[in-house]
Amino acid sequence: MSILVTGGAGYIGSHTCLQLLEQGYAVTVLDNFSNSSPEALERVSQLAGRPLTLVEADIGNPDDLEALFTGQPFSAVLHFAGLKAVGESVAKPLHYYQNNVAGTLNLLQAMARHEVRTLVFSSSATVYGDPQQLPVTEQAPRTATNPYGQSKLIIEQILEDLYAADPAWRLACLRYFNPVGAHPSGLIGEDPRGIPNNLMPFISQVACGRREILSIFGDDYPTPDGTGVRDYIHVQDLARGHLAALEALTIHPEGQLLQVNLGTGQGYSVLEMRAAFEQACGRPIPWQIRPRRPGDVASCYADPSLAERLLGWKAELDLEAMCTDTWRWQSQNPEGYTSSAVTCEKEDQ
Repeated sequence: MSILVTGGAGYIGSHTCLQLLEQGYAVTVLDNFSNSSPEALERVSQLAGRPLTLVEADIGNPDDLEALFTGQPFSAVLHFAGLKAVGESVAKPLHYYQNNVAGTLNLLQAMARHEVRTLVFSSSATVYGDPQQLPVTEQAPRTATNPYGQSKLIIEQILEDLYAADPAWRLACLRYFNPVGAHPSGLIGEDPRGIPNNLMPFISQVACGRREILSIFGDDYPTPDGTGVRDYIHVQDLARGHLAALEALTIHPEGQLLQVNLGTGQGYSVLEMRAAFEQACGRPIPWQIRPRRPGDVASCYADPSLAERLLGWKAELDLEAMCTDTWRWQSQNPEGYTSSAVTCEKEDQ
């Protein structure tokens, strides 16, 4: 099968591309490299021992998509391309709606024109807003506390409407909780541009000396230690979830719409994550409390049982693996993909 992966050079996309290649799929990546590096895909090919096809283009440009779909047939699309920082979305809502929602519409229209009707969509647990009951099931009310979450919610509604209008579509919305970790080789991992918006890359950059101190946004939430609680899932498990969803869609004789949580079912607080990472890296992580960020919620963790029933998937890697693999990636690549020959230890000297 020939698979198009939008945003395939990004954090989750690159790990999924590797697993697709390892399973024998032909992979074409579309990426504009706004928050990713071509080096990630070079390393993916190195790890897989197989090449992939790279098209530098933008889902925001319908002409780019038309040229891509005209040039080769695809069996399915895995759609990762999108902006994903909660705080930035609050500051730049129009940017998020234009990129995430309008870009997805462009993609779906190109797929429809070329009769490619199988899509695995990178959704988010942010579609549950501030959940009223934990763990969160797929039947929980959907809402959003920030424009990023709202963009995902709008896209889910578009896919629901599309399926209602044409049940031949095979669609999966995978609602991620909090991806962390890296490939165990240390060759690919999370490499955000600028100041990280997510917890784990911020912790690892403090441990590596790139940043002085970990900022913890709020210590007065109604949680055991006052800091936010999240369901952290290893990116390797998350990538496996995409392959499981793709298989579930493609073996089904008819169209379907799947909406599935990908999480572990276990919540950890920010302070618990900091302590676990200190154990993994053997270094203290200095920290400071700062005011809450707009759009953040107190606690959010999954009921992942539906994924096991529908996809035969469940998370396998624990918090120790998440931290150890993150540290291996960060210590071998202290400046991300720009510094593959440097280590944190050498930098510290």
